[in-house]
Amino acid sequence: MAAEREVKLLGLWASPFVIRAKIALALKGVEYEYFEEIFGNKSELLLKSNPVYKKVPVLIHNGKPICESLIIVQYIDDVWSGVGPSIVPSDPFDAALVRFWSHYVDDKWFPSYLEVVKGETREAKIDAAREAIARLEPLEEAFEKQSKGKHFFGGETIGFLDIALGSCLVWIKAAEKITGLEFFDKLPNLSAWAECFWAHDVVKAVMPEVDAIVDFAKKIQAKFNSPPPPTTN
Repeated sequence: MAAEREVKLLGLWASPFVIRAKIALALKGVEYEYFEEIFGNKSELLLKSNPVYKKVPVLIHNGKPICESLIIVQYIDDVWSGVGPSIVPSDPFDAALVRFWSHYVDDKWFPSYLEVVKGETREAKIDAAREAIARLEPLEEAFEKQSKGKHFFGGETIGFLDIALGSCLVWIKAAEKITGLEFFDKLPNLSAWAECFWAHDVVKAVMPEVDAIVDFAKKIQAKFNSPPPPTTN
């Protein structure tokens, strides 16, 4: 296929944002070359490809870099529109809704979840987890409207919002191990959705192991809570 002439993905194995790109590429059956970044050490290729934000994921298609995970997912759906399931709804209103809720995941939910990782004590992590769970409640309600009685936000198949939230599912499972709290205990729609998403062959092929994420979360916590380097005059 002409559109596949040269596809590269710069990523970090544990990043939920990189997982988004991997799921979208897999749903479309796109072959690509993967470049793993080293945590805490940005490669020259990354800095050259994303000089503004200097972070993964970056999709490079025929030498042209595309940055930011949700933009990448949209791009993949646009370029490979005739292959595999549609990721973004064709109806403009439905497409606007899934973008709205996907930005909610990034702007409102994920920052609250990140506090679970950053928390220095178990009590702080549990408090942060409770807040993250509370911020899932609007998505529980959104699922009823978006899914139309089907398994996914996208209906019968994994769609844009499924990828946006589902990419974080392994981190949610890690947080459950760390805190002992069940994130979907009182969210039956999301609980059923999570089971279906986690069991999907495409998802299973790209998701890291939960225990590996638990260990990686400790590294991130150490980085967040380490004192800043001394300044020199």
